[in-house]
Amino acid sequence: MAQSVIVQVGQCGNQVGCCFWDLALREHAAVNRKGIYDDSLKNFFRNVDTRGAGDGIDISKGKICSLKARAVLIDMEEGVVNEILQGPLKDIFDSKQLITSVSGSGNNWAVGYKFFGSLYRDQIVERLRQTAEHCDCLQCFFIIHSMGGGTGSGLGTFILNVLEDEFPEVYRFVTSVFPSGEDDVITSPYNSVLAMKELNEHADCVLPIENESLFDIVSKINQMVTSGKPGQTVKPESLVTSNEGGIKKKPQKKPFDTMNNIVGNLLLNLTSSARFEGSLNMDLNEITMNLVPFPQLHYLVSSLTPLYTLADVNIPPRRLDQMFSDAFSKNHQLIQADPKHSLYLACALLVRGNVQISDLRRNIERLKSSLHFVSWNQEGWKTSLCSVPPVGHSHSLLALANNTCVKPTFMELKRRFTKLYKKRAHLHHYLQVDGMEESCFTEAVSSLSSLIERYDELDATKDLPIEDQRRLNIVI
Repeated sequence: MAQSVIVQVGQCGNQVGCCFWDLALREHAAVNRKGIYDDSLKNFFRNVDTRGAGDGIDISKGKICSLKARAVLIDMEEGVVNEILQGPLKDIFDSKQLITSVSGSGNNWAVGYKFFGSLYRDQIVERLRQTAEHCDCLQCFFIIHSMGGGTGSGLGTFILNVLEDEFPEVYRFVTSVFPSGEDDVITSPYNSVLAMKELNEHADCVLPIENESLFDIVSKINQMVTSGKPGQTVKPESLVTSNEGGIKKKPQKKPFDTMNNIVGNLLLNLTSSARFEGSLNMDLNEITMNLVPFPQLHYLVSSLTPLYTLADVNIPPRRLDQMFSDAFSKNHQLIQADPKHSLYLACALLVRGNVQISDLRRNIERLKSSLHFVSWNQEGWKTSLCSVPPVGHSHSLLALANNTCVKPTFMELKRRFTKLYKKRAHLHHYLQVDGMEESCFTEAVSSLSSLIERYDELDATKDLPIEDQRRLNIVI
């Protein structure tokens, strides 16, 4: 059984990671009622119980001292990590898994990447190696970070580079939270574009998430909950709307805990086949092999359905078909995108729960005529079936699409970057950092422009007859 390590970087990365560990423990506690340290737990947790691996372990919240998360927590502001260590999840981490400072990166990619990267490199490598040595078969590093701040974007992508150097054979999956257009960090376009260059060059697979999209999804859920319509009562055990978590926060204008829970559930569903049995399991290496036909076009648009559990679950066939339809709806994407009207390079459907292979095939046949696939991959579907559903659900679906619909996100990022860069606004804050040169900006925006052009070339073929598409020699 292969293992994975979560690397949480910056405030956002650690808050999302906190939700992930909380949800993972609850999921395993619901499935593993005897508390036996088994292969499913082994994927993300190691057992430090001296009585032996076969003994019972209480994995309920607050009594998890015999389990340690396969994780490294890094932040140049110690506030969020300290809150985690004072909360219900404190026992699954120890000091050898933490790297913190007090000064922060000042929302500056250069400080995170150039200054803190250089300062903490040896310590980061040591923490990563210690965590890796506890794995029998390390398959993947998951990096969780934001693109808009300084530590998440700068130190997060520096660590990505380090992982490629130190663990070249281990897959690097990155969950990147992109800022919204109304982001209160004025330098976030700089940070995001500088980070994009590193993602292009050093990640195996990137799952971009947009704050604005998460907020829209949560707003729709809240509207349904408060609508008062018969049958539209959200079950109390629904993970996404749960108020429980590893950090107690003050009330906020935006429902960040719920937004973070969505991302946490994304990672749980992504790794479900690696943790639980199923009739059609999918390994993480199969995602990169089947969904990433060209090295830099490794950005996968994700959607997760259902995001909540309604009380009226007595019509399974209709709900099952609706779940598949929702996965391709623009209202369920975790970025502001509409994959149904863009071009697919490949698509993966990761299904959990009481779903048959026949249900999966039937829905693919039902939907594929309305979806545009590239001519050379018309049957570009990858599927998996895991028998264990998420807590509170009878079934769920994670769809991962390598689709040109991600292009507008990158175009908007470039537009916001250019608007700042033309005025040379705040540029001096970056250039005063040792090792940072203006060429870093020009190279980064050039890398982003090149990526956009590649999606443009693919989009140009979408409305051509398949015979004409096959004659085109698109250089990717």
